[in-house]
Amino acid sequence: MRRIAFIGLGNMGGPMAANLLKAGFEVAVYDIQASTRERFKELGAKVSESAAATLHNADCVVSMLPASAHVEALYLGTDGLLSKIAPNALVIDCSTIAPQSARKVATEAARLGITMIDAPVSGGTAGATAGTLTFIVGGPLSALEKARPVLEKMGKNIFHAGEAGAGQVAKICNNMLLAIHMAGTAEALNLGVASGLDPKVLSEIMQKSSGRNWSLEVYNPWPGVMENVPSSRGYSGGFGSKLMLKDLGLALEASQSAGAAIPLGAKVESLYAEHCQTEAGAQDFSSLLASLRAGLFKS
Repeated sequence: MRRIAFIGLGNMGGPMAANLLKAGFEVAVYDIQASTRERFKELGAKVSESAAATLHNADCVVSMLPASAHVEALYLGTDGLLSKIAPNALVIDCSTIAPQSARKVATEAARLGITMIDAPVSGGTAGATAGTLTFIVGGPLSALEKARPVLEKMGKNIFHAGEAGAGQVAKICNNMLLAIHMAGTAEALNLGVASGLDPKVLSEIMQKSSGRNWSLEVYNPWPGVMENVPSSRGYSGGFGSKLMLKDLGLALEASQSAGAAIPLGAKVESLYAEHCQTEAGAQDFSSLLASLRAGLFKS
């Protein structure tokens, strides 16, 4: 596979498509933002004026979109891409969406003889830029092996979670845990600083103690403690709080479907719902700390 159609060039999709270009693939791209499309002309991509136009001679279609509704609208229906994609092409959807939506699209793809996997990612914008993402794949193992040469140019770790939709289930579980330990990290740092501690010193202590976690070590939410993370650039350029709230809503839906209680997940979903009502809610999900510092949440 050498010719790739890539749809969705946001904070995650943009760097992923750029890495495919760097790896020597022929990449046709589309995004709803005209300014984003223009930027990819400079990178050597073939820029299309519609999602359907990217499909010409494509061996593989990759999509990275915000939510279930966008993915279903892109692929399904009489004007959906599945009605236009060549039967021998591979479809890789990297969006984080509801498992039932992933299964719905995959079922229609299979009916049309199209191979499709759901392959949501973990690793954030830094991982997307560095090409070190983790791909969590649902779908036939044979399809994953077909996709591997493409995925390996965008990521470092590739896991097969199970059949269609399984990648989404695993990603939802991961993001729920991410939100929980980000909230805990933000609370711990806020408490320590309010009690007179230096946030960098406290972070170093906790990194070597039993409270260590990814949010603390890789994505510290306190401004100035760590370079090249959203908190040190005004909480910009990362994974949006509203997207985290969307993923936590998916976790709540999945918990109801599976009959599995998620009391911490439900609590942190309510925190992000409050947070997203503030100006900081338009920023990276680590900006939950800003709402704590502003006294939005009460003990």
